[in-house]
Amino acid sequence: MWCGFDKSRVTIALACMVAASVAASDVAFAARQRNYKPDEFRSVLRGLGYNVKVTKDPLTDEETKKAITQFQTGYKLKVDGKAGPQTQDQAAMIVEILQSNLNTVLKPKTLLPRNQFYSPQLEELVKEYQKQHQLSETGIANLQLRQKLNSEVQAIINERVTKPTATPTAKPTTKPTTKPTAKPTTKPTATPTATPTATPTATPTATPTATPTATQ
Repeated sequence: MWCGFDKSRVTIALACMVAASVAASDVAFAARQRNYKPDEFRSVLRGLGYNVKVTKDPLTDEETKKAITQFQTGYKLKVDGKAGPQTQDQAAMIVEILQSNLNTVLKPKTLLPRNQFYSPQLEELVKEYQKQHQLSETGIANLQLRQKLNSEVQAIINERVTKPTATPTAKPTTKPTTKPTAKPTTKPTATPTATPTATPTATPTATPTATPTATQ
């Protein structure tokens, strides 16, 4: 959703679409808590790269009105140079996206609260990001920095989506090998051999032989 007054309408639309997709996929944004005070709104404009001085004066000076007009034109809002509800809502959302993206990329110990304010903590984390990328440590998150930061967040999101989660492989349960049960070998039952009963042989009766009588 990060656009700049000095960019073409096509670039503005594309940047807005990319940021909106990141916001929708990664985090939900809270509504603006309240109206900005003049110094708070100037801090946001300055933090986003617009040329204003942070004061508590009403937002009616030419410098501030010019910055608001550039902001409204860049985001296709009603251009009137006034910080109305729609303009304040848009500014709050951009700050929240910036906070969320810095939390994602830098992973600070103390996370930035997601709110509508360009706080000193937010400015310090912008400086830290600039230092990491060898940029001037201004604490100002201009359009180019926000687009660069957005690209890093998009890469992180894509990595999360495409990184295959290791599917745990089911450990094969060792099936107990069924021990072969020794089949009882059927002992051959001795076939009773019929004991031959001795057939009684008839006892021969001696046939009396006639004794020859001596011849006289």
